[in-house]
Amino acid sequence: MDSKNKNTCIMVQGTSSNAGKSVVVAALCRIFSKRGYKVAPFKSQNMSLNSYTTKENAEIAIAQVLQAEAAGVDPSYHMNPILLKPKEDFISQVIVHGKPVNDMNFYDYQNSFRKNALKAINESLESLKKDYDIIVIEGAGSPAEINMQDKDLANMKIAEMADADVILVADIDRGGVFASIAGTFSLLEEKYRNRIKGIIINKFRGNLDILIPGIRQIEEIVGVPVLGVMPYDESLKLPEEDSASLSERKYSKNEKINIGVMRLPRISNFTDIDPLEYEPDVGIKLIEMVDEMGKLDALIIPGTRNTINDMVSLTEAGFTDEIANLAPEIPVFGICGGYQILGTKIIDETFKESKYGSVEGIGLLDAKTKFERIDKIVTQSKADILGNGMFKSIKGSSVNGYELHEGLTILGKSKPLFKITQGCGNHPSSQYDGAVENYVMGTYLHGIFHNFKFRRVFTDYLRIQNDLDPLGFKEDNFENLKKFSIDRLAEIVEENVDLTVIEESIEKIS
Repeated sequence: MDSKNKNTCIMVQGTSSNAGKSVVVAALCRIFSKRGYKVAPFKSQNMSLNSYTTKENAEIAIAQVLQAEAAGVDPSYHMNPILLKPKEDFISQVIVHGKPVNDMNFYDYQNSFRKNALKAINESLESLKKDYDIIVIEGAGSPAEINMQDKDLANMKIAEMADADVILVADIDRGGVFASIAGTFSLLEEKYRNRIKGIIINKFRGNLDILIPGIRQIEEIVGVPVLGVMPYDESLKLPEEDSASLSERKYSKNEKINIGVMRLPRISNFTDIDPLEYEPDVGIKLIEMVDEMGKLDALIIPGTRNTINDMVSLTEAGFTDEIANLAPEIPVFGICGGYQILGTKIIDETFKESKYGSVEGIGLLDAKTKFERIDKIVTQSKADILGNGMFKSIKGSSVNGYELHEGLTILGKSKPLFKITQGCGNHPSSQYDGAVENYVMGTYLHGIFHNFKFRRVFTDYLRIQNDLDPLGFKEDNFENLKKFSIDRLAEIVEENVDLTVIEESIEKIS
C-alpha cells in the first residue's frame, strides 16, 4: 500500500466530556494496526494536566501516548499539536508542537491565537497523512457547545479540515443518554450532522433487551444507526486523561498497606502513582484538601502545575505540619512539584510561578528550588540509582522517566537520589537528580514508579514494616495488566460494535 498518497481519517466525538472518546480511539488504533494498517491517533487540542515527554523531547497529553501504544507506534507531538495546561483561574500554559509558547487567558487564546493554533493543527495533520494509512481523531468535550462553535478547534471544525466521518460516543452511565444524543444532533448545523455516520452507547450495565426499544426510537429520531453498546468493564486499567476523572475513579482501599496521595488543587501527572495501585496488598487513599490524613504507611506528594499555589493551599489546610510530623514514622515521597514542596524554600523573585512570590517549603529535604526565566525542562531522562536511603540493594541499577519542570533545585546536606545519564535533573550543572533524607525522598523524574525494581523495593519496604513477606522481583503486575487492558479494550469494541461504517471508509484506501 502506498500510504504516502492514500489515507483515511475517522473521528470519534462525544456527547459530553468523559464519554469514552479516548478509549474508543485507543481500541480502533489497536484493531486496525493488528489488521496491518499503519495507524496514528490525533487530538488537535487537548486540555490536560496529565502529560508526557516524547522522544522528540516534546510534551503531549498522556491519552495520545496510550493511543500511540495501542497503535504500536512511537508517540509524537504531531498527535497532539496543541496542549493546554490550566495554571490558574482562566489562565493556561499553551504548548504548541510540544513546546510552551506562553501563558494565556481564555479570551486571548480563542481570539488572538486562534489562527496560529489552526496553522499548527493543520501542519500536524498533514504530517501524519504523509506517514500513516489511517488517522483516528479524538474530539474534545461535546461538538454541540453552541456558545463556542465559531471558536471550535477540536470537533467539527477538525472533522471538516480532515474530511473525516464522525462516530458519536454517548455515556449511558450518567443518565439521559437518549436526550444527550438527540440534543447533540439538534444543536449541530446540518452539514455537521451529516458527518455523523454512527453512534456508540458506552458504559452500559444491565439487560440489553430493555435498551433496544430506546435504540430503535433514537435511530428514527436522528436518522443515524446505533453501531453498538459497550459494557462497563471495571477490570480495564488504563491511564486517566485528566484530574476530573479522579472524582469518579475507584481506588482500592482497606488493603494491608495504605499509601496516601495528596490531591493537590492543581495536581498533574497523577498517572505516576498508577503502578502502585496494582502492587499486591497495596491500597491508595486519595487525600483531598478537606480530608483527615488518617493512618498511612507512606505518603506521596505528586506533581502540580503550580507548586507555590499548592504549597500555600497545603499550609492553609493545615497539612504542612502534619506531613512534617509523619516523616519520622513513614516514607514521604515527592515527585516534581511535590519534590519542590518537600524542600526548605521555593524562590520566585520575579513572580514567574504565582502572585505569592517566594515561600517556605515543608523543609523535610535540604533543597532550595528557584524559578528562573529559563526554558521549561522537557526531556526524556535516564539515571543510575545511587543507593541512598532504602535503595541500597539496587545501587547502580538504571531507571527511566521524563521531566516537565520549570524550577531548578540546589541541594544542601541532603544526598541525591540518582545520577543523571540523560536529561537535566536538579540543575543542568549538577549531574544529579532528587534528594533523600532517611525515608523522605523526592525526584523530578515522572514515571519513576513505572520502573519495576525501584517500585518493588519501595513496596517491599512497606510490606516488611507491616509484617508481610517481601515479593522480590518476580512479576510486574502493572505492565502485564496494562497490555491486557489494551487488548481487552479492542476485543470489547470488536465484540459489541458494528465496524462496517469505518471498514467501508478504509476500503477506499486499500
